[in-house]
Amino acid sequence: MAATKLILVGGFLGAGKTTLVARAAERLKAQGKRVGLVANDQAAELVDTELLKETGAQVEEVAGGCFCCRFPDMIAAMQRLAGQGRAEVLIGEPVGSCTDLSATVMQPLKKLHGHEFQLAPFSVLVDGNQVRVLDRLRSTFARDASARFPDNVLYIYEKQLEEADLIVLNKTDLLSPAELADLKGSLARRFPDTPLLSMSAASGEGVDAWLDFLGEGRPVGGKIAEVDYDTYAAGEAALGWLNASVRLRARGPLDWKALAGTLLETIRDELRGQSAQIAHLKVYLTASGGRLVGNLTGNDAPISLRGQIDGRQTDAVLLVNARVHVRPDALREIVEKAIEATTRDRATATITAMRSFFPGRPQPTHRYQAVV
Repeated sequence: MAATKLILVGGFLGAGKTTLVARAAERLKAQGKRVGLVANDQAAELVDTELLKETGAQVEEVAGGCFCCRFPDMIAAMQRLAGQGRAEVLIGEPVGSCTDLSATVMQPLKKLHGHEFQLAPFSVLVDGNQVRVLDRLRSTFARDASARFPDNVLYIYEKQLEEADLIVLNKTDLLSPAELADLKGSLARRFPDTPLLSMSAASGEGVDAWLDFLGEGRPVGGKIAEVDYDTYAAGEAALGWLNASVRLRARGPLDWKALAGTLLETIRDELRGQSAQIAHLKVYLTASGGRLVGNLTGNDAPISLRGQIDGRQTDAVLLVNARVHVRPDALREIVEKAIEATTRDRATATITAMRSFFPGRPQPTHRYQAVV
């Protein structure tokens, strides 16, 4: 039996991985391919899983840690998709705060499961809107130095780029031609031996070229970065994580889009007040016959809202995912208060699940010291 093609898409929080995975799934399905998707997070109640289900592809979720720490779970999920689901192409999206994936995921896949899965080059996405001056990487995430990410978080970002088989500069639709040329030049100078592509996953421009590149039979998992796990663990633990699920019941006709936008604004304003830097903030609202998706990828980033829910709908489910440089207890309090303030005169809100925490120290199932 032929090995199932496997594409892994890495990159920092907010780089656009889920958008790219969904867009690629749609393109591959249009070509008649059977596609399976694997979402990954530190906890359940994941917005990305729900978004990926909208592609019509089969979706599995690996929760409770990154692919490297949940390697057996990842393999089991992929085997279910390839076996029972008969997927011909699998696309996996590891947690955005994880690195060292070449040593802990790519090499074990090649060595232990190469007969089952044919790996494509490991792509790492870069958000062109977040990273405007690559030569001064440590100052590019926030204009306000008091709110920027600490060095150990940026260490993860840099290591992700170092281990890439392919760097993909994303969100080019948000860059001017001069900014795009600047960033491409900076990346090429910083990583001269790594191929570079640019795209807008949101518009779809460049996605076909990326898929073509992955099918060219290029080297896979060709680099292993030197990673200091103390610094890596401190970087992950610098970010507070929150996943929540909320049942909403409208008190009358309701502008659901305005509610989602107000919630994002309220959370952002409170985080700004505490000089807490947002890595990624997502909300997902579903009701009968409609859905809304909203996200923020930084304190100064514009709010993105798409989708629609009929104002006559009375019942909806809200998911909130937040990754922020702030203590988890403070993040939980901010989100709880924001939900209460946003819904007070519009709907009753019942929190059905909420987890806020610092990720634990990475403990990979495997770690290879050399390229297989």
